[in-house]
Amino acid sequence: MFMPSSASRFAFAALLPLVLASAGSGDATPLADDVRTALERFQDPSVAEGEGYGPGPCVAGQTGGAMGIHFVNGDYLKDDAIDLAKPEAIMYEPTADGKLALVGVEYITFKGPAMLDGHLFSFNGAPNRYGLDPFYELHVWAWKPNPTGTFADWNPDVSCDLATPEQTAGHH
Repeated sequence: MFMPSSASRFAFAALLPLVLASAGSGDATPLADDVRTALERFQDPSVAEGEGYGPGPCVAGQTGGAMGIHFVNGDYLKDDAIDLAKPEAIMYEPTADGKLALVGVEYITFKGPAMLDGHLFSFNGAPNRYGLDPFYELHVWAWKPNPTGTFADWNPDVSCDLATPEQTAGHH
């Protein structure tokens, strides 16, 4: 039986918290970095609207956390293409000053299984809360770290609490 030396056990024990922190923090993934670089212009929601995205209601989870307000591009939703530079939805969180902070994006396709840069999309069957046919989706929390993971659906650090009544209409 292999027994690691005390030095290698110490090195592993010292590195383990760093590995686990980076896995859950959502900051240090090449895909999130690429998304930030390609889509930084969407810090301004009016740019998203100018590129064909329209806002929906703020989406909060029943057990905590949220996804925020999805600005969806209907043309991209229909084309089934998976293109890093053209996410189907851009997610914003309402802020105390009445603005919207860019927190992440969501890639959606109705054909699958689907993958982007080695990351497998999650499957959502029908019926679903969105009234859509079965689909595949991948969230990328590129601007607001998600303690449950860069690609998790819900972010416990995102909230709809500051959304206006118009932003919560049709609340899921």
